Amino acid sequence: MKVKGRVWKYGDDVNTDVIFPGKYTYTVAERADMGQYALEDLDPEFAKSARPGDIIVAGKNWGCGSSREQAAICLKERGVGAIIAKSFARIHYRNCLNEGLPIIISGEVQDLVESGGEVEIDFEKGEIAAGGQIVKFPPYPEFVQGLVADGGLIPHVKKSLGLL
Repeated sequence: MKVKGRVWKYGDDVNTDVIFPGKYTYTVAERADMGQYALEDLDPEFAKSARPGDIIVAGKNWGCGSSREQAAICLKERGVGAIIAKSFARIHYRNCLNEGLPIIISGEVQDLVESGGEVEIDFEKGEIAAGGQIVKFPPYPEFVQGLVADGGLIPHVKKSLGLL
């Protein structure tokens, strides 16, 4: 799988309350509606202008805070192609994979790109093309590749049980 997209760059400790604003937690229930509010409180321009395939590049501890799944869902519904961060909060990391949202831990990429630039990710080779350089990362294990390819944990399980 390859993903190529425009960069939205953010810093450290971006928490789930700004990824999916807390004020919508109990008022927006439909998955399809969540994407329009993604990062609204952190970056109103993202909420207005993000395009399918865009890539978030962030610092340390992306997705800290609560364990709410809406933070991963809203980014997937917004069409985010992948998230690359120096580190992720553990629960958010798993929530993203459960939603089939590709994520990569890389300490190098944030220093190579600026917002509006472009990043290309080759998940099979474990390579990120960023800022004129190639950054390596460990490719996903086969099971995780299946989760992402199938669109998340629930579709993956349904497929493996022959229900899709």
